Amino acid sequence: MYIPEFKKYYQETVVPALTKSRNYSNCHQVPSLLKIVINTGLDASLDKSAIDESVKEVTKISGQKPIITKARKSISNFKLREGMPIGIKVTLRGTNMYEFFRRFVSIALPGIRDFRGLSSKLDGNGNYTIGIIDHTIFPEITIDSRKRIMGMDISIVTSAGNDEEGKELLQLMGIPFRKA
Repeated sequence: MYIPEFKKYYQETVVPALTKSRNYSNCHQVPSLLKIVINTGLDASLDKSAIDESVKEVTKISGQKPIITKARKSISNFKLREGMPIGIKVTLRGTNMYEFFRRFVSIALPGIRDFRGLSSKLDGNGNYTIGIIDHTIFPEITIDSRKRIMGMDISIVTSAGNDEEGKELLQLMGIPFRKA
């Protein structure tokens, strides 16, 4: 059975470090990554080929086919009708989650121009959301063939009970937080 290298790193390095620093009596008390959700908004006026192209791009980035989210109700000021596609989302768990996290931390984040670290604000429950303006930071995307730039939100959901545990877990996993 294949075990991702980042999962091995978590089990061999992060779990003992957190157990020692937080004085956990059981290895099951140590917080872990539960899922990563990638969410992208689309312009409702885009044609079908642009939506399909965006789905292909997110599939390349995540390694898993996303679902297209549709509008629940019509809003005339936004020229939005019920059932029109307005976004793409994919939830990564298990092997895909660890592989994406490794590529994101070690390849994509350093590829951001003038990168000085990420904000250290978590949501209060130990979860972290990152807003990416340009999806071309991922090496799977070729800049030449891309017509429009797409932004995305990447939410990392952990089993941590509070922000301190979540931040320590993410730091040990390799997220480069900005110095305060």
